[in-house]
Amino acid sequence: MDRLTAYDLLVTDARLVTPEGVRTGALAVAGGRIARILSADAPLPPATRTLDAAGRYVLPGVIDSHVHFRTPGLTHKETWYHGSRAAAAGGVTTVIDMPNTEPPLHSLELAYAKAEMISGQSLVDYRFHFGVREDTVDVLRDLTPRVATSVKVFMTGHHTAPSVIRDPAVLDRIFAVAAERDLRLVLHAEDDGVFSLLDTHRPGPDSYDAYEPHRPRSGGIVAVAKVIDLVRRHGTAAHVLHVSSAEESDLLSAARAAGLPVTYETTPHHLSFTASDTRRLGARIRLSPAIREERDQECLWRAVVSEQVTTLGSDHAPHTPQEKARPAPDAPPGLPGVQELLTAVFTGLVRRFPDVPLDDHMMLLSRLCAARPAALFGLDERKGALTEGRDADFVVFDPSANWLMSSREAHTKNTWSAYEGWTFTGRVDITVRRGAVIWDSHGFGDPDGQWLDARPLGLETARPATV
Repeated sequence: MDRLTAYDLLVTDARLVTPEGVRTGALAVAGGRIARILSADAPLPPATRTLDAAGRYVLPGVIDSHVHFRTPGLTHKETWYHGSRAAAAGGVTTVIDMPNTEPPLHSLELAYAKAEMISGQSLVDYRFHFGVREDTVDVLRDLTPRVATSVKVFMTGHHTAPSVIRDPAVLDRIFAVAAERDLRLVLHAEDDGVFSLLDTHRPGPDSYDAYEPHRPRSGGIVAVAKVIDLVRRHGTAAHVLHVSSAEESDLLSAARAAGLPVTYETTPHHLSFTASDTRRLGARIRLSPAIREERDQECLWRAVVSEQVTTLGSDHAPHTPQEKARPAPDAPPGLPGVQELLTAVFTGLVRRFPDVPLDDHMMLLSRLCAARPAALFGLDERKGALTEGRDADFVVFDPSANWLMSSREAHTKNTWSAYEGWTFTGRVDITVRRGAVIWDSHGFGDPDGQWLDARPLGLETARPATV
């Protein structure tokens, strides 16, 4: 670009969180891409618009690779319009949506229809995880990166997840086809056989705090062991979602250390709440997998800061307040989280590890919330880092702000948050997606988010080590 030509946007006085480290400087945007990253002493070029970061951090836009925006068919719980607003307010610029909608995303035609339905409704860019039933495994052979590079497998079910893979032979076939087609499996890894056996032995939960023993850690441990065995057998890239227990974390970390293409995610909810909180909050924090004990939470935090955890995902899965207020046996698992993801984890980091420099916390968040999900799901040619040539997706973040989460702050459709009443540290002040401001103190931008294409996956990206 001609140095005399004005850039579209210039961000000045920023603490830029780049792959090489945090540096003070400026960032210039042209045509929706990062055109230049300038040092603090470089002359500032002309720009149509200037945004003064005033010494705040500028992080790459968050990629939340685990959302349920409930579109189509479950839009009384959430809509793409509202979910994308919550995402933008939380510093998220790209989401990858789960397939358990009505109808579920089990065909290529439905993917294109869903994208058309979302067009003009989304503030953020988006991708889809494809779904699979026991009778649709062959459809996976027809998947192209344009539609999806990843397939969601439910090894157990719940209120909004009826498509469970129970037959071991079918599960084995899914792993084989995914390996053949270079697809990444993303798994709800709890064993339905374990839970079904326990259900014949004891009744369902008669109180809210009986839910965790009703869906115990044994289901996850057994399922994760099966996943590791199938990965070893087929070489399939597998990403285990919302890991909740110390034992699952240890098994998956050991498998990755042994060279298997296994990665895993945890959620801000499992890092923020424990089973004892259920006595006070009831179904408000009911999840699948369940919120576990303090020792599990401590293990997950260690896995986060040591980067054994590969990604952080919100598992944004809202229900209406009326649904969550049902009696203990019937209240559905799931809660909002896309808006709270970045701030909840940052709050936990600075309070648990106050002696760690803020720059280090920011670098960690940029890897777990942007660079690594971009690499896992084929978006790293455009997304995931403050690098010249990539999309100008970024967040202006004030690490010193303390603020109270309330329903007035929640932008999800049903305007409630499990974190209501929490004093958060760190605030998303501005969110920019492809050079356009989509969230700031004045409100929201234009809903012109795009259905993204992705590069083909390969096992060279199954275990990202340096991104």
